[in-house]
Formats: sequence, C-alpha cells, structure tokens
Amino acid sequence: MTSIDQQATEAATLDPVQLLKDLRQQVTALEADLRERAAEQPKDTELRAEYQAARTANRIAATYSPWLDDRITQAAAAWVLSTVFVRYCEDNGLIPFPFLAGPGDALAEAEGRQDAFVRADPHSNARDWLHAAFQHLSDAHPTTAALFDRTHTPLWDIEIGYEAAKGLLAFWRRLGPDGAIAHDFTGSDTRFLGDLYQDLSEHARKTYALLQTPDFVEEFILDLTLTPAIEEFGLGGPEAADGKGLRTIDPTCGSGHFLLELFRRILKQWGERAPDMDRWELIRRTLGSVHGVDKNPFAVSIARFRLLVVALAAGEIKTLARAPLFPINVAVGDSLIHGRDAPHRKSDDAALFELGDAGEIHEHTYTTEDVDEYVTSVDLLGNQSYHVVVGNPPYITVKDENEKKSYRDRYPACSGLYSLSVPFAQRFFGLAIKAGGNDRRAGIVGQITANSFMKREFGKKLIEVFFPSVNLTHVIDASGAYIPGHGTPTVILVGSNQMARSNEPVRAVLGVRGEPSQPQVASEGLVWRAIVDQVSISGSESAWISVEDLNRSRFANHPWSLSGGGASSLVGAIEG
Repeated sequence: MTSIDQQATEAATLDPVQLLKDLRQQVTALEADLRERAAEQPKDTELRAEYQAARTANRIAATYSPWLDDRITQAAAAWVLSTVFVRYCEDNGLIPFPFLAGPGDALAEAEGRQDAFVRADPHSNARDWLHAAFQHLSDAHPTTAALFDRTHTPLWDIEIGYEAAKGLLAFWRRLGPDGAIAHDFTGSDTRFLGDLYQDLSEHARKTYALLQTPDFVEEFILDLTLTPAIEEFGLGGPEAADGKGLRTIDPTCGSGHFLLELFRRILKQWGERAPDMDRWELIRRTLGSVHGVDKNPFAVSIARFRLLVVALAAGEIKTLARAPLFPINVAVGDSLIHGRDAPHRKSDDAALFELGDAGEIHEHTYTTEDVDEYVTSVDLLGNQSYHVVVGNPPYITVKDENEKKSYRDRYPACSGLYSLSVPFAQRFFGLAIKAGGNDRRAGIVGQITANSFMKREFGKKLIEVFFPSVNLTHVIDASGAYIPGHGTPTVILVGSNQMARSNEPVRAVLGVRGEPSQPQVASEGLVWRAIVDQVSISGSESAWISVEDLNRSRFANHPWSLSGGGASSLVGAIEG
C-alpha cells in the first residue's frame, strides 16, 4: 500500500527549500503585526497576567519582554502552520473544497467561495475567511479539532490584523513563473513539516534547541529498544484498546519523527499478530500505544498533524469526513516537571503548585500547555509506566535562572552549569517501568544525547550517582559519525530501569577514527555503517570503531573514555 506519507506522486511540485524560505518571511511579517496587537488592551493586560502567574510559580525569571517575544513567535508560527495544514488538506482532498488556494481550478474556486462569503456578510474580511477555514477543519474530525483548540492553541493567543490576514491569503495564492500555484502539496509526504519545525523561526530554534533526529538514527535506537520490548511485553491483550497495552513515549518529541516510526512498527506488529482484526481497531490500538510531549507548541501541532496523515493513509481513508474516531496522545508540556509523580521541587512554597481534590500536586501550566488533559485521560508522563522511552533531548544549558534552579531542585544529578542532557537522562529512566529483585521485566530506554557530560564536571553526579542505579546495556560513541544537524558530539545510551547485576557487562561501541569526509548519504557514512554492522558483535574491530563488553565498573567513575582500538585496554591497565 502506498501512503501519502510514504511516497510523493509525480505530480507534486513542492519545493521544500523555497517553501521554508517563503514561510520564514511570513512568520517575520506576522511577528511585527502581532507585536503591535499584543500592546493593545485588553490583550496586554491578559498577557501580563499570565506572565506574572508564571513568575509567581517560579517557572520563569526573565523579564516580560523576552517572555512576550516567545509568545509572539509561537502565535506567528501557529497562524502560518494552520494555513499550511489547510493547504495540505485542500491539495490532497482531505476536505471537500478549497478555502485558500490549490492547483488547477482550486484557486478560482477558493476565491469564488470567499467572494460569496463576503457577500453574505459584508462586514467580514480576510481574517474571518481564515477563521472559517480553521473552523471547517476543526469540525471535520475530533483529531483536527485539537489543532485549532481555542483553549490552548497559540493561534488564538493574539489575533493577527485584517491586513496581515489579507497578506497571508495573498501569499498562498501566488503563482509561479509557469502560471501554476507556487506551492502545491499534492501527494507530498509530511517530512517537509520537520524542516519547518527546525528552521521556521530562528528565535524558536535557539530557545528550544530545535533539531530533527534523522530517520536512520531513530531506526537504530528503536531496534535496540522497541524490538526487545515487544518480545518481552507483547502488544497487549483485549485491554490494549483502553491504553493498557504497550506504552511508548518520546518525552521530547519535536515534530514527531520517533512517534511516526513507533506508529509504523507497532502497527506492522499488530497486523502480523492479528491479521483478521478490523484495520481501524489495529490503528486505534497502535495510536493508543504512542505518546509524545514537547515544550514547543508548534512542534506539537506538527507532530499531531503528521500522525493524523499517516493514520488516515494506513486506514486507506481519503477524507476527514469518513475517518472514524482515533486517539492522538501528543501534548504541550514540560516533561521534566509535568506528569503523575514527576519529581517535585524541594520547596514548601505553595505558590509553586496547586493541590487537586484528591490532594495530588498540579504543577503550573501556561495557557498553551494542555498536558494535564492527557495526564488525566491516558496517564501521559506517568512515572514508571512506559515499556519504551526514546528520544533526542535538547543539548543546551538552561538560560533562565528560575528554570535552571527548578530542574536542579528536582533532579539530584544536576550540578554546576549542567546541560539539559543530565535531567533528561534521569527523567527518561524514571518514566520506564521499574523492576526490582529478580524481576527483569523493566522498561527500556534509548536516547541520543550530547556527550559533554562524559568529560565535563557537571556530568560527575550523573555518572557516579545516577547511572549505577539503573541498568545501562549499551554505551555507543556516535561522535565520529556524520549525523546531519548534530554539530555537538553525541553518544547513544540504552538501558532499563532496574539495578544491574555487577557481573553484567556493558556493550560499548568505542570510537577509533572519525568520518574522513562528509558522506553524500549520511546513513551510508563509514563510521555509522560500522556502528550498525558491528554493534551486535562483541570483540569486533574495524578502522572506525571497536566493540567490547566492558565490566560495569569501567562506567562507574567520571570521566568516561570511549576511545577504541586498544585504548580502553590501556586505560584499564593504567588504572590497575
């Protein structure tokens, strides 16, 4: 079966590079408009009140101006991405008629329908027509309704002006040199949305450390985590439809690359194990197993939309109107502080949280964060509840002083000028099912993260205090491999949430030599291919890496050395 998200048709003319360039200009233009509107009453009062609530809860120490800059960027991105979603649905026939534009006669039809809309209500304008488009998608299916939710979506945080809306419409109706619509999404996969996530806004990219995880890295990590987890735990019995089957999560999901691959793999397993079951029942069960969270609201919107598209394609549904109900459990929130039994700050300050009816603690949430709704419905971010936890956490250091202190108070391994790789390493393992005693059925964790903790002083407590409390099974030096966008040297960590037996070795992939030049195809790089081919063969050695099963004590002290080619033996001899 060919799906929309697997193969583009020959007719598609989308140029992702040009689209990104054009949409960045639209975001910049809308930011200028939204900044003016944010200063108007009563919006200025509303925004300042929310900012002050965050300050009172100690979630932020920054002044109002940089906080507002981020909200304006999120609102601008939401307006642009919402129109992208509409255009994608128009061009691929997911809705019955066009609102904005489209190839062939679709542009004239969209303009004609807008003219009729204005004639019926002479007081309406271009922004009202955009509202009508968003409302149509929201009414088309409960899943698309979440993309335009008025309670949480930044789209409604600050409304763009009439002229700005007119300009946004005009942008989508531009024609190219050949007289065809400039951007045609017909048959395009949704990978371009990942590019938008990473580069749509320079401000957002720096603030949230936006970075896509390449497909080949995800596949490698899932081979080491999801595959053994399914073998150990299965997919779940009849109760799986209620979310009590296999549970997987990416707590830093970004635009959803890990989530899409989790969906595809789990659905394939369901298809093989229950070939006679209704296809949409399998899809629902699969989606119930896939959870995601991210701090960035527009990243979550992209992840939700991409899961929507692949689910429709998997069920061979051509229109939203014909799609049955199905869950998409992806939320906006801070995985380090939200969720059942998440680590709490070491403080008695009642302003930091609210107590629910049952006495449970509710951390502060911004209006853009809907994580609590999913915590209630599917135990999203439930501590020690996941069979698989995977991701690519941000590598940056925390800039905001209150946020930095908040994470340090919650995660004991954080010290000094720590990188976010430290608290996320603890959180990833904390989300996995914990096993004790002779029970070896623990949740499996896999992540690619910055290797700075291995050498720098802030990683000492992580290595010497936290890692001995879990079962690291693989430590893989990926610093010599070419991984697009990852300028920071990385390491892949795999393990389970249980105390390791002292006699159980750690599979170590040690670096010998880095990539000699940038490969044309990253997944075929010499170092990366060596990692993939050799990781399962202890004692193997090549010009690029060596693989050894090392005594666990070798990873009990800071700093770590992941140098191969005999260097590890030399280090051991010197230490002896």
